[in-house]
Amino acid sequence: MSYAILQQGASRSFLDGDPFLAKASPADDADVLVCIGAAPPGNQAYKAIAIELDKECLADHVGFDAPPANVFGFARYRNGSDAPSRLVELVRLPNSDPDALKAVRQVFEAAALAVSVCADHAGRIIDRLVRPKYNAALRLLDEGLATQADMDLTCRLGLGYPDGPIERVIRGGLADHFAVTSALFETFGASAYAPARQAVIAARREKRK
Repeated sequence: MSYAILQQGASRSFLDGDPFLAKASPADDADVLVCIGAAPPGNQAYKAIAIELDKECLADHVGFDAPPANVFGFARYRNGSDAPSRLVELVRLPNSDPDALKAVRQVFEAAALAVSVCADHAGRIIDRLVRPKYNAALRLLDEGLATQADMDLTCRLGLGYPDGPIERVIRGGLADHFAVTSALFETFGASAYAPARQAVIAARREKRK
């Protein structure tokens, strides 16, 4: 399945030099169009169109009123400033064309990426699962339950995690965590998504720089 890329600006999913960018076909020869920082064209000549998402939903781009059946959202999961992971969260809509979905999936899987299909919700799958855990760990650290080293060690040895929640969220960037959880809290209003104090302070300090 051939694909073309329409890009304006940097991508969180594919950094400069990523083979996925280099292997794209010319626009006229492609089955799938991947949009990075750019709005999809008005015509729907492609079998499928995939729009890179950040914190927004696919509906921000296509609306709710009869969205095109061949347009999808995607985001390659990335923990803040860490390198992008192999996982691509592929966002579908209720009226999505199954054949178009299959075409987009084939494009990413051919690039040795793992694809997880999800509905169009803020935070998609991973951030909705892990951000409350990061918030909880940061709040427990604030309350003096244990040191960062002890809590991270407990999660690594007791739960088999490759790294602890606090070291992971700090490595990715507390200001980034603030931005993600703020967007989730604004959308869902659940207290579990309210940014932890350390993330709030980190965002304020970043803003003053």
